[in-house]
Amino acid sequence: MLFSEVPGQLSVKEKLIGLVGNNRLSHALLFLGKEGSGALQLALAFSQYILCEKNNLKNSSAADQLFGNESIDTKDLNDACGVCPSCKKAAALMHPDIHYSFPTITKTGVDKPVCNDFITEWRSFIAQTPFGNAYDWLQCLGAENKQGNITAHECEDIIRKLNLKSFESGYKILIQWLPEYLGTAGNKLLKLVEEPPEKTLFIFVAEDESKILPTILSRTQLIKINQLEASDIASWLVSAQGVPRDKASTLAPIAQGNLREAFQLLHHGDEDWQALLREWLNAILKNGPASQVKWVEDISKLGREKQKQFLSYFIHLLSISVNIANTTNPPSAAEEELDFAMRLLKLISTEQIEVLVDELNQSSYHIERNANPKILFMALTIKIYHIIRDKSVILIH
Repeated sequence: MLFSEVPGQLSVKEKLIGLVGNNRLSHALLFLGKEGSGALQLALAFSQYILCEKNNLKNSSAADQLFGNESIDTKDLNDACGVCPSCKKAAALMHPDIHYSFPTITKTGVDKPVCNDFITEWRSFIAQTPFGNAYDWLQCLGAENKQGNITAHECEDIIRKLNLKSFESGYKILIQWLPEYLGTAGNKLLKLVEEPPEKTLFIFVAEDESKILPTILSRTQLIKINQLEASDIASWLVSAQGVPRDKASTLAPIAQGNLREAFQLLHHGDEDWQALLREWLNAILKNGPASQVKWVEDISKLGREKQKQFLSYFIHLLSISVNIANTTNPPSAAEEELDFAMRLLKLISTEQIEVLVDELNQSSYHIERNANPKILFMALTIKIYHIIRDKSVILIH
């Protein structure tokens, strides 16, 4: 993968190239970014950049000093070339000096499975599920309700592989996606991370800093990756997915900086979320318990991804409402969304919106973790009623 194929994140790309050029690159990096920020894609692009033959880091006089004191001239090296043999292997996830580690499940017929046993599925996942999350990956493996983890056997396999000589590039790179799944087995890697073999680079790609082993966290150089701007997501939808500009501009803000969500909205976002939201609010504020129960029954049948998309859409409209309340110029949005957002402001204050957004985000979090949708949405219905009951203006007459 090339840096140019990763949407946005220009400052992160420049920082990574600068770390190489100024020889401030640590042996262990932590790419920390929320779901859909492109953290894994940046790690893939950076590993390809380092091993690219046209960049000539392998053969330069500074090659032995990639982690040392001698500077490397990267003025004209803003990306990998994408055409040399090394780049082609890296892009296909087949370079012998780039190793991958990720959560796995038990595998039929394999006594102690390690990530290499799932490498075919991994390549397919990266190609077919852009910016997928842990749930997407585990479903790709057919996990159903099984919990994924990075096992002690996997850690031992990592130690074995990284203690071998590099095959062709001079460097060995480990990309470990979601070290949050390591558990105490990760302590097996401490000595290797602290005193790595020569020309070895660790890239940990994580979403939740609080779930990473402190002993791993303390041994890494943090590369913080922010959520994307709506304009970056819109540009990606147009250039990479062939979406018309108008549609991309509508979808991008709803995704809230999450490329995975944008991808899901594009391919599974054929519902009329505004109509569904209108029906919900009227059931809460006007039509009573029977309508609420029916609405909860209906949304429970949609499936988890669409339920999350619906909540994201509600949050998107609430953010428009806040922008309307805090500025004299109307925010950029579709006319029907602006109208709906202004109606929401008749229902609730910006303080109530803050509480609502927190509840919606928490609900989305629990949906991701297989919460019972009927119980969740009924509880959320009751909470919303109590949040806005003192200003129960009917949204749709």
